[in-house]
Amino acid sequence: MKTLFSICALLLLFFGQAGAQNRFPKPDFESGYQYPEITYPAPAETVWITVDIILLVLLMGIVAWAVLKRRTRKPIVWVSVISVAYFGFFRSGCVCSIGSIQNVSLALVDNTYILPVSVWLFFILPILFAFLFGRVFCAGVCPFGALQELVNLKNYKLPKPLTIALGMIPWFYLIFAILYAVTRSSFIVCRFDPFIGIFRLGGDIGLILFGVLLLVAAIFTGRPFCRFICPYGALLSLFSRVSIWKIGLTGKSCINCELCHNACPVDALRPPCRNKVKESRAQGVQRIINYAIILPVMISVGAFLMRSVSGDLSRANKDVRLYDMVMLHEADPQDVLSIDLETFYGQGGTVEALTATYQGIQADFKLYATIAGALIGFVIGITLIGLSVKRTREQYDINGANCVACGKCFGYCPQNSINPDPVEMLNK
Repeated sequence: MKTLFSICALLLLFFGQAGAQNRFPKPDFESGYQYPEITYPAPAETVWITVDIILLVLLMGIVAWAVLKRRTRKPIVWVSVISVAYFGFFRSGCVCSIGSIQNVSLALVDNTYILPVSVWLFFILPILFAFLFGRVFCAGVCPFGALQELVNLKNYKLPKPLTIALGMIPWFYLIFAILYAVTRSSFIVCRFDPFIGIFRLGGDIGLILFGVLLLVAAIFTGRPFCRFICPYGALLSLFSRVSIWKIGLTGKSCINCELCHNACPVDALRPPCRNKVKESRAQGVQRIINYAIILPVMISVGAFLMRSVSGDLSRANKDVRLYDMVMLHEADPQDVLSIDLETFYGQGGTVEALTATYQGIQADFKLYATIAGALIGFVIGITLIGLSVKRTREQYDINGANCVACGKCFGYCPQNSINPDPVEMLNK
């Protein structure tokens, strides 16, 4: 962990020096003129962004230490309080890692779009920590998750079929967020953020009410936004599933006392189970063949359907909407023009140039909507396949993909309150 912090510190130093360099070279006078030494105070926002990144790494490091080394929840609660106060209310929820998905996606397809270093770090650092330690960012560093965590009082279990169906929504949200970002149409994650209005104490009343509704739901069930909406959480779950240092319920052998059975607020704790139905080798082979047939079919159907509606999806792009308005006006001229049409004609816009732009956008949407549809079909197919996979577990364990590292399960395990056996520690 010390090595990781050292690498992050070097990155911050490098980018800070790079940003301090002159954008344009000074003229080279032949008269021997010497430039006076001029010092420029660092802009306040640059200072705060540096604080943001340092605090981000520090808080994720504290959570990783708490869940992997100490197996205690108390530091995570304090991290949540700090995150809500600083990243939430003081920094107004921006720059957030959730919204950075769109910036990074746009930068990958548009070389004219300059991605700020701070946005890139907010995107990649939680992913790096998830690959190393699990979803420690979700534990309490993310102000959205921290706010829900602090108001949670009860953990009523939702029906499993409902959680499985709702659990696909973050993946769909992620796919559509990337689709609209790469087509330069909209940043829908920022546009429909339910908590920004709460942190900024103002904004769209509908979104604020939606955020309040999510917080009310979070009182009675664990993190509804994180589990059933957040697109960045879906992305982190991929890396957390294969994390190098996995979060464990206890450092000792599980005794299956069942005290932790209902401890997890996000259903990431898996109980022991045995497969009662034994299948023959032929049945197992047939099941795998069925999977191999179903998944490509789901992918193909999803790609076809999304490509079919790409024209409707493209109307989220302002240039497509402008094209529709111009075509209507050209077919039936009106004396009174809308502001958009006045701007278009006032700036000397031509139908030919607008048509070329429109056709390019339509081509982009056909391509990216097809890919998005294939991914949607893949998500649905994998979910259905997962329901039929037969598993056997001898002990309670943690589903790394779903675990948000909140630490609530640690206090339920009696093994965590017993002093370690010196002989057992030596054997490890």
